[in-house]
Amino acid sequence: MNRARRCLRAASVRTRPTPVVLSIVAAVVLALPLAGCRQSPSPAEASAGDAKDTEKAAPEAEGVTLKSEEIEKAGIKTTAVIASSHAPESQGYALVITRETIAQVVADLTSAAAVERQSRSALLRTRSLAGTPGAMPIEAQEAAERQATVDHAAFVLAERRLSATYGQNPPWKENYDSPLLRSLARGDTKLARVTFPLGSLGSTVPTRLRLTRIGAAQGSRSIETLAVWSAPADATIPGSSFFAMLKGDDASEGERLIAHAAVGAAENGVVVPYSAAVISAGKYWCYIEEKPGLFVRTELDPNMPTDEGYFVREGIEPGAQVVTTSAGALLARETNPSTEAD
Repeated sequence: MNRARRCLRAASVRTRPTPVVLSIVAAVVLALPLAGCRQSPSPAEASAGDAKDTEKAAPEAEGVTLKSEEIEKAGIKTTAVIASSHAPESQGYALVITRETIAQVVADLTSAAAVERQSRSALLRTRSLAGTPGAMPIEAQEAAERQATVDHAAFVLAERRLSATYGQNPPWKENYDSPLLRSLARGDTKLARVTFPLGSLGSTVPTRLRLTRIGAAQGSRSIETLAVWSAPADATIPGSSFFAMLKGDDASEGERLIAHAAVGAAENGVVVPYSAAVISAGKYWCYIEEKPGLFVRTELDPNMPTDEGYFVREGIEPGAQVVTTSAGALLARETNPSTEAD
């Protein structure tokens, strides 16, 4: 019995915890209440947190959003663009010829034609009298024949000078008494010499040209040609040369113009008015009203200008509402959100 008590006392001494174990147990006991305080968030708190995360992840709305009163205050107006077609163009230069040159050539031709008719009539009259009592001496007949030949050569030379100067296939083709030539000599109709860079038009002769004034404001009306034909090559300017006729009041004599010739097939697209274009970071843009009050900036290509605006092949659909007034205010509002629409 005594021996058993001694064994129990010895065992209790061996299992007594050391100071290190006691400190670990105390730390665990202190941590339990703190862990109990960390409760899972309530459903309302969880949904609010998810909403905040979604707002951070969602991108900001594209474009500029304005209220109706802000749109009215800024004077913003839109225009629906319509479907259009346009062919790529090559540019050249045109010079309106002075009528003095044309008038001189026409006068020389008219004079040579009159002299040639007179000498030919004299020769025919001399021949008709041959063998009759009123026949002319043989010397007079020979002189009449020689004069008719000389006058005919002068007329042919005047014809060739005209064709060498103004081309072999003009609208008055071999009709040197044409009212068109007289109109050119009077200045009622103007003639322009047009030159395009080598290879820009290929081997084709354009049927019509569009002429614009150098430095003309955007939206200015272009000058339409009445007829176009090939011209002799210009020794001073390498390229393909043409003559183009235009109305007398469309341009002044000696005026220099820019010529536009269509190359390739026409393409489908829309025309964005010049007033809709804004420039930012070296690029051209316009604003489209995607939905009431939302204006989205869209890039456009300015390399195909027309009389009405820029021809755009893609990116803008027919019927789109394009801002044509106060587009600059939208650009300022978008690039500086603190700016109020004026």
